[in-house]
Amino acid sequence: NGVAHGGGFETALACDIIIASEKANFALPEPKVGLFAAAGGVVRLPRMIGYHNAMHLILTGRPVTAPEALRLGICSQVVPGPQLLAAAEELANQVVACSPDSIQASLQTVKRSMAEETSVLEAVKKQMKYPAVRRLFKSPNVKEGPTAFAQKRKPNWAAPTPLAKL
Repeated sequence: NGVAHGGGFETALACDIIIASEKANFALPEPKVGLFAAAGGVVRLPRMIGYHNAMHLILTGRPVTAPEALRLGICSQVVPGPQLLAAAEELANQVVACSPDSIQASLQTVKRSMAEETSVLEAVKKQMKYPAVRRLFKSPNVKEGPTAFAQKRKPNWAAPTPLAKL
């Protein structure tokens, strides 16, 4: 909801979802002062928006407006400033309405498959070995979701077993 330059932008890049106000502004200006975005910006940005778009921003320190950030894929939504908190709360409610096991399995699979830099086929094979995915298929939530759907009711999700206990 404003300026996210340098470390502020790098912190945002570490988030799973970014919603920006229409007045937000993003940049990695470190090269302009003899530094580089060493807190993850130069690693995360190319993975998010592609090599050439990222290099344009990383090597110039050029700021990006919220509409351009949306077009580039830096953020997933742009809203008027006064609606930012409500938009974030609405998104959070949509996430918590889903199975916690499914959310954790999805997060773990996306993050590991991106970190391992394998082919899509290999990533699909490996995902079944990830702890959160294995837990998902043992969870009562894997039955609760389809049952609730068939009965036309909201699911009653069970809290997932901590991964450390699996």
